[in-house]
Amino acid sequence: MELTINPKYPSVDDLRKRAMVKMPKFAFEYLDGGCNEDINLNKNRTDLQKIELMPQYLSKFEKSEMKTELFGQTYDAPFGISPIGLQGLMWPNSSEILAKSAKKHNIPFILSTVTTSSIERIAEITEGKSWFQLYHPTEETVKRDLLDRAAAAGTDVLVILADVPTFGYRPRDVRNGLAMPPSMSIKNIIEVMRKPDWALQTLIHGQPSFKTLEKYMPKGLNLKKLGEFMDATFSGRLNEDRIASLRDQWKGKLVIKGVVSEEDAQRAINLGIDGIIVSNHGGRQLDAGQSSIVAMTSLAEKFGHQTKIMVDSGLRGGPDIARAMASGAEFTFMGRSFMYGVGALGKKGGDHTISLMKKEFSAYLAPSMIVGILYLFAICLTFFKFSMLTGCPPAELLVIVMIIPAMFSLPFSRISSSNLLRSKLPLNG
Repeated sequence: MELTINPKYPSVDDLRKRAMVKMPKFAFEYLDGGCNEDINLNKNRTDLQKIELMPQYLSKFEKSEMKTELFGQTYDAPFGISPIGLQGLMWPNSSEILAKSAKKHNIPFILSTVTTSSIERIAEITEGKSWFQLYHPTEETVKRDLLDRAAAAGTDVLVILADVPTFGYRPRDVRNGLAMPPSMSIKNIIEVMRKPDWALQTLIHGQPSFKTLEKYMPKGLNLKKLGEFMDATFSGRLNEDRIASLRDQWKGKLVIKGVVSEEDAQRAINLGIDGIIVSNHGGRQLDAGQSSIVAMTSLAEKFGHQTKIMVDSGLRGGPDIARAMASGAEFTFMGRSFMYGVGALGKKGGDHTISLMKKEFSAYLAPSMIVGILYLFAICLTFFKFSMLTGCPPAELLVIVMIIPAMFSLPFSRISSSNLLRSKLPLNG
């Protein structure tokens, strides 16, 4: 796949700055902000940036490979597009733009229940290769209908949401009168007039609406009413009975997004889930919580051998993907970076941002580590010196002693570049 990068925007920060110029303030602040005081939003970034990778440059290097197997599917890179609510509000038709790019670049695209394209439309674009994130419905009939629609569309993986037990409090959105469609206060009208490209694309594609939920919800909800509707209709508070019911009803792969504690992870594994996306909803729900990378590192160490451990929240580009995988993640997801790309470059934003991620991450697929070889050599040298000085241990024992550390060390020296960052790269921080 040829990587197409606009040289005017060679970083995610460049895309963010351009998106801020092109998007109305109410849309950009919804995308860019967290909840309450943005403490958890900022912590996601700072905790990731504390992780340091230790390079080993003087090693034999053959080639790098980003392809990653996940749930029986081989993807071209170890990252995907997170579920993003209200996508069409932030940039018109953005969910379809990103779904097309994900299909083209062979990475997973997760459709949110509260985004602005339908399950059926995204399935058509991705040829049934998309994932679907389910806000757990309180009504059994709604849940069954959504599951049936997802299954009929060929959805590969069902992601159930755990980290939205209630509607998050986001002061910016309250000030902006955010709604679907957006509340046209004088302030917002002025903002739209100042963003002609966004306004034109909205005219072309129509006012955004919750396409997947249209059949279940009343029309014309403001932010307050939307919150009330979501609280009444979709309960994010999962329990063991609800997970067990979904496990029984859903025949494909089942993933829980938003698990951050060891207790919840163990409960989920006991119920037969196939993977966990460690997430704090991009810092948009619990301002006083841990960062996602801190929680993920702990869960990967304890449960990585029992289930797939993935992560989102706070990741922005290739270096963060490397940091997360070096900390134990098997796969990563990002949301804001891709929306910055679409906000900056419109229909070209998906291809550009995915290409940028691949380009950045490829720099971290460095030569294979030689830690194991050096470690083995040091042990052997020490024992040989000891044997020469003392006449012991006997040769047979020396051979055995050398073989044992070799068995543990050799895997480190033979790590393929595609798996290098996933588990073995030395860390500081």
